[in-house]
Amino acid sequence: MIGFGYRKGMRAARSRLESLDRKNFHAGAGNVDFIDAGAGPCLLVSHGIFHGSDGGQRSAGDMTSGLRVVAPSRFGYLGSTMPPKPTGAAQADVFVEILDHLEIDQADVVGISAGTSAAVQLALRHPARVKHLVISSGNWPGSPTSKAPPGWAKLFYNDPTMWLLRSIAPPMIRGLMGVPKGFPKTDEQAAFVSEMVDSIFPLALRVKGAIFDAFASNPEINGYPLEDIGVPTLIIHSVDDPLASYEAAREATDRIPAATLVTLASGGHLGLGQTGTVRTAIADFLETTSVR
Repeated sequence: MIGFGYRKGMRAARSRLESLDRKNFHAGAGNVDFIDAGAGPCLLVSHGIFHGSDGGQRSAGDMTSGLRVVAPSRFGYLGSTMPPKPTGAAQADVFVEILDHLEIDQADVVGISAGTSAAVQLALRHPARVKHLVISSGNWPGSPTSKAPPGWAKLFYNDPTMWLLRSIAPPMIRGLMGVPKGFPKTDEQAAFVSEMVDSIFPLALRVKGAIFDAFASNPEINGYPLEDIGVPTLIIHSVDDPLASYEAAREATDRIPAATLVTLASGGHLGLGQTGTVRTAIADFLETTSVR
């Protein structure tokens, strides 16, 4: 039964990807898979671990509306090349190449979870290209996510293992997604968590990027000069996030000169039940915060 469900699930996952209007661009570091959708001011999304252009587009839709969303797959995700020497700085430079390719002078930038490193590097290395920086459920210095996991964690980075957990150990896979105890609280939240779990498949097209994030890109953040970030910055973080530390987010806010912290009282890493609060906070920030 599990084997049948696995095959059916993988077909559905690949069908979801094929239904998206994904584009390709050849940057200096190799191929870049990305989605460019909508109209209006540009929002560039640096997606979280186990996602890609698909997850970046989905996350942006949950956070905002009325914007042109450019959602690249970061190194090693979906169709994006893993270069010989990947770093958050190199990924930020590729983001700029994409903006150049699309003839976009400036963008608002959102970094989600493991996408923090690349988003922060974009603000550090290319501040003139960044109107505003938003970091949601961020991987900040000192957070548990900023430390490389044990090597055996890679045993989970494959489709059969993760699908087995999805099928027989839902609480465990919800924990891996950052769902805190006591959640989901409603049918709507349960449906959202289920969609988020399913969205990481097929993992085979994301595993190189996920390993890079967990073992290299996330730990990089500990050495970043956050004090040098000069663009207006909004940090959104749940107090009960079981993956990325709220205390680390608060400390990062203190270090970044132009940063504001929005504290979510609950909802964990996915911000369950906080969609309205997050959308309002981001909309107000992008509309009212002046660009330095």
